[in-house]
Amino acid sequence: MFPLFNLSILDKLIEKINTITEERFKEVDLSDCFLVEIVPSKNKLEVFIDSDEGVKFWQCQKLSRHIESYLDESEVLGSKYILEVSSPGADKPLRFRRQYPRNIGRTISVTKVDGIILEGKLLEVTDIDISIEIKGPKKKEVKVERIKFEEIDKTIILITFSK
Repeated sequence: MFPLFNLSILDKLIEKINTITEERFKEVDLSDCFLVEIVPSKNKLEVFIDSDEGVKFWQCQKLSRHIESYLDESEVLGSKYILEVSSPGADKPLRFRRQYPRNIGRTISVTKVDGIILEGKLLEVTDIDISIEIKGPKKKEVKVERIKFEEIDKTIILITFSK
């Protein structure tokens, strides 16, 4: 039987991976990185990190080595496991305010807590809200909508292709 079915072991694994990443993020070359999500499954561990300047491959690689060292020593995932350390990718929602500024100018879909969905170009990010440019009711008409962070349930970056 696989050990991660025990929730206390799962909680300890997540806590340890959190600790490892936070320690590494104190290093100069990883100081602009932050942990987004840890997704454990049977014999696979996915660790998603982000950065204020965009995650670089070597940053993922460096963090992966430290986590791998712990996993090899503890064998919490057994001797055969898959470890993936990467940026969240376009299909993952933005989880932290810190992720928004780097996406200014990109098209986003914002689902508000009241269920309303707005799509438009991210124009501005402040400490309390974001501004997006959305299409108005008439062709070529646009308006700017301000949305407070507390009103946001989920924000996803939309992939657009220009002609």
